[in-house]
Amino acid sequence: MDIVSPAINDYLLAHSEPADDVLRDLAEETHRELAGQSGMQISHDEGELLTMLVRLVGARRAVEVGTFTGYSSICIARGLPDDGHLLCCDVSEEFTSVARRYWERAGLAGRISLELGPALETLRALPPGRDLDFAFIDADKTGYAAYFEEIVTRVRPGGLVVLDNMLRDGRVLEPRNDDDRAIHALNEALLADDRVDVVLLPVRDGVSLARVR
Repeated sequence: MDIVSPAINDYLLAHSEPADDVLRDLAEETHRELAGQSGMQISHDEGELLTMLVRLVGARRAVEVGTFTGYSSICIARGLPDDGHLLCCDVSEEFTSVARRYWERAGLAGRISLELGPALETLRALPPGRDLDFAFIDADKTGYAAYFEEIVTRVRPGGLVVLDNMLRDGRVLEPRNDDDRAIHALNEALLADDRVDVVLLPVRDGVSLARVR
């Protein structure tokens, strides 16, 4: 979503921490080999925001719903301490096989585990207790509310849940399909949820930060 002008977009990227060779090569491979799906990859500035948020929260245990080729997972894992852990949930062996290669190259394979299968089943199988510090949701939009519900009860007070694509290219104003309607409804629900403090930011396609009380 073009919230800012192309010139400002370039300025933003130029004044954020630059991507290293791992992230540059991953982005290039994703766009080259998966052109039809490459829009699912987060932008570099959003990736740097994830790393910063993980560090600010002091996260040690994190979960990601929707991994694709691994850009966001690398950014999250880089914010964790050496003994931290990121659980990635995805359904695609094809896409996550790319992620696995880049996790190895980034030296993060020991910090990341992957569960292939419906994310809701993976989340429901997690032990009870509030031992998660950070979560990132960027998967099928109609599933967001259910993912959030399973995650929020497992995040410690002061922990953070980050949700991507919360503006739906502006279509939250006039939803056109089930995905748009699901995100609009979730935006309303998050605002009314007394378990979290929430702010919706105009970062790329909209990023919601939900801090658990």
